[in-house]
Amino acid sequence: MTDDPMLRAGRSTPRPWPERLLVRASRVPAVVQDAALAAALFALTFGPGRLAGATGIVLQAALVLPLVWRRRAPLTVFGVITAVACVQGLLGLQLPADAALLVALGTVAARSPWRWAVAAGLVLTAGAVASAARWAPDGRFPAAAGALTAAVTASALIGANVRIRRAARQERVAHLERERDRAARLAAAAERARIARELHDSVTHSLSVVVALADAVVHARPDDATAVQARIAETGRQALTDMRRALGLLQEEGGDEDGDGNGGATDSAGGGGPGGPGGSGGAGPVREPLPGLGELAALCERMRAVGMPTRLTLRRAPAAVPVPAAAQLTTYRIVQESLTNTLNHAPAGTRAEVRVHCLPGAVTVEVTDDGRSAAAGPGGSAPGPRQGRGLTGMRQRAAVYGGVLDAGPLPGGGWRVFTRLDLTDDLTDDLADDDLADDLVDGPV
Repeated sequence: MTDDPMLRAGRSTPRPWPERLLVRASRVPAVVQDAALAAALFALTFGPGRLAGATGIVLQAALVLPLVWRRRAPLTVFGVITAVACVQGLLGLQLPADAALLVALGTVAARSPWRWAVAAGLVLTAGAVASAARWAPDGRFPAAAGALTAAVTASALIGANVRIRRAARQERVAHLERERDRAARLAAAAERARIARELHDSVTHSLSVVVALADAVVHARPDDATAVQARIAETGRQALTDMRRALGLLQEEGGDEDGDGNGGATDSAGGGGPGGPGGSGGAGPVREPLPGLGELAALCERMRAVGMPTRLTLRRAPAAVPVPAAAQLTTYRIVQESLTNTLNHAPAGTRAEVRVHCLPGAVTVEVTDDGRSAAAGPGGSAPGPRQGRGLTGMRQRAAVYGGVLDAGPLPGGGWRVFTRLDLTDDLTDDLADDDLADDLVDGPV
């Protein structure tokens, strides 16, 4: 029979055999253990010359038999054994099974309230002194009384030690449970923050594009208005797809199952069927791949479509390794949020430039624009940083990879966002599905 794996966790050497024996014995039901103790005590104290006839055998059994229930009713068991010992004393019998009194006292000290444990100790001490006075040889009363009192004290101390150790163990278990619950709450809060960032970065970007396009419809020629409206519809569908993707991830992590059995299907971003954003929404959550470096070109194209010229430079060093999917998503979201901030805060005619450089073990991201606010300060720079949830989310995303986000106005006007993502801890991620080497372009797009 092997030891419990949970008990062996973190141990580099086997347990000593006494400890293994105690562990196995602890798995036996308590009533079986106590019955075995009573039987062993009866056998050890039973023998020729130790009992006085049938009366002695009955008293012997009456002393040890209640020990079977010592853990269920310690005070009752102690009272019964004490009563039998009193009868034994009245009959003038000396029985080795009186050791059951010590076992009962230890159980009371371990499992009953302190006041009852002290009372039981005092009762048994008085009985020990009385027994020493009655049966001790002449001149040996002090030694006998001292020895019996010491045995009573030792039994009470052992029981008290068991009580203290049990209370400490229960406190440790309670502490671990509290820490587990706290860790679960922190994990849930972190997950909520992650989903909030994901929704903010994707939906806010799409809505900003929709607002810019809607404003452009007012001044567009009739021939161009149709194209702008089509772009608005496409961007809105993309926003719904991103939202349903994030909610789908939340549902999957929560262990929920799709109600219609179509959990493996991927919904179309622009479909009008039941599962698409334009339908009834009865199909399962969207499971399209999350955006990465390969989608940066399309992102910049959307920015140009709303009237903000955007230039993309995506470079890869010769010794650079493929970038993990999670780091690609972080890079995409930082670029997306930076361009969204430029679209929202910079004046019309602002130009933006995105530079992403994949280095050995790192990715650098830089987004700049030449926009100048109407309330620009000296030198043409913006009067203050573009603070908000988006900037906080970018800092949190960069911090996951050991990066520090640098965001602020440029000396000659405009805005700059820069960070460096450290990928040295992620080189062991699964790279089989990462085709970044084929997607990267060495030069401006």
